[in-house]
Amino acid sequence: AWYVPCLASLETLQELCRKENLRCKSIGITNRNLKSYEVEYLCDYKVEEGTEYYLVKWKGWPESSNTWEPQKNLKCPLLLQNFLSDKNEYLSRVREGKALKVRNHVKALKPAVADYIVKKAKQRIALQRWKEELNRKKNHKAMILVENTVDLEGPPLDFYYINEYKPAPGINVINGITTGCECADCPAEKCCPKEAGFILAYNKRKKLKIQPGLPIYECNSFCRCGPDCPNRIVQKGTPYSLCIFRTNNGRGWGVKTLQKIKTNSFVMEYVGEVITSEEAERRGQLYDNQGNTYLFDLDYDSDEFTVDAARYGNVSHFVNHSCDPNLQVFNVFIDNLDLRLPRIALFSTRTIKAGEELTFDYQMKGSIDLTSDSADGLSPSRKRIRTVCKCGAVCCRGYLN
Repeated sequence: AWYVPCLASLETLQELCRKENLRCKSIGITNRNLKSYEVEYLCDYKVEEGTEYYLVKWKGWPESSNTWEPQKNLKCPLLLQNFLSDKNEYLSRVREGKALKVRNHVKALKPAVADYIVKKAKQRIALQRWKEELNRKKNHKAMILVENTVDLEGPPLDFYYINEYKPAPGINVINGITTGCECADCPAEKCCPKEAGFILAYNKRKKLKIQPGLPIYECNSFCRCGPDCPNRIVQKGTPYSLCIFRTNNGRGWGVKTLQKIKTNSFVMEYVGEVITSEEAERRGQLYDNQGNTYLFDLDYDSDEFTVDAARYGNVSHFVNHSCDPNLQVFNVFIDNLDLRLPRIALFSTRTIKAGEELTFDYQMKGSIDLTSDSADGLSPSRKRIRTVCKCGAVCCRGYLN
C-alpha cells in the first residue's frame, strides 16, 4: 500500500464529516461534538423588524449551513469587532481613504461589502493558521508573527518552511567533521577560528567584531565547550521575534523586527535548497518567465553551488532589498568546513528599532535575485531588463541591478 498527503485542510475534512453525518476521532469529530456549533466568522448583516441579525459561518460546518442569528445570541465580541472594523475599512477605501460616517439605520449591507468582509475573515483565519504552522516548524525560541493590513493577499501557496539547508540529490552539506576544539573556556590557542587561520568573530558581548568579507568559524558539535560558549551564535537561530508583513508600496511581503536589535548582532540565517550553479542557471531562466527568483550564489571560495529559497526557506525568504540596508551578509562555517558550502548569516549593521523593516543589499557579494521584484543577478550570462528599485532610500541606486 502507498499513501499521499491529504491536501484538504482539517476544517474542510470536518465540514465533510458533519455534512455526511460521519464520525472521525482522528480529526476531532466525535459523538459529543458532531452537532456542536461555534462561530468561525460573520458574513453579513441585516435589520428586520427592529432586530439586528448576523449571517454566521459555523466552524467545521459547510457554508450551506450558515444561518442568520440575532445579535443577542452571539457570544463572540472579538468577531463582532472584526466584522465592524472590516466593514468600515472597506467603506473608507471606497471613498479613497476619506473618513466615512456609517449610518446607524442601515437595514442591510451591499453585496460588495459583505463579500469583502467574508474575504477578510477568510484571510485572517488563513494567516493565523500560517503563523501557527511557522511557529511549529521553527527551531528557535523567538516568535514569528504574520500581518497584512494592506490587501487581501493570503499565505504563499508554494512555500515550505525549513530551518537549515535542503541539499539537492548528490550534494552533501555535512562533510563528516569528527573533531572539535578542546577549549574549556573559548577562545583558546586551539579554538576553531584560530585552527582555521582566523580570529574569533565575536567579542565578549557576543557581537560581531570582524569586517565584511571575513569568514566566521563557530565551535561545532564535537567541541568540548558547552551551549553558552561565546563562539556559538548563528547555530542557535534568530534570538529576535520577527513579523512577516505586507508592504504598502508594492514590494510584496517584508520582515520587521518586534524587538530592538543592537549593532553587529546576529539576526537570521539565509537558508534554502542547495543546488548546483548549472541547475541555478536553468531555474533562473524559468524564474525569469515567472517574474521571481530567490537565488543566492555561495561564492565564498567558488561558484559551484547556489541556494534557491523560492520554495524552501525561512523568514529570510521575505526580507526585501534596500540600497541602504541594515543587514550585512557573512559566510559561516560550523559542522561543514567545505569552503564551497558556507552558511549565510545576516548581521545588523546598526541599531535597528522595534517595528523597523529588515533589509539587505541584493548586490552584496554572493546574492542575486531574492524577491519577485528583482530582475538581474551577478552572472553575465543571465542579463535581463533592469528593474526599478522601490526601497525608498536617500541613496537609492534607482535599479536593483
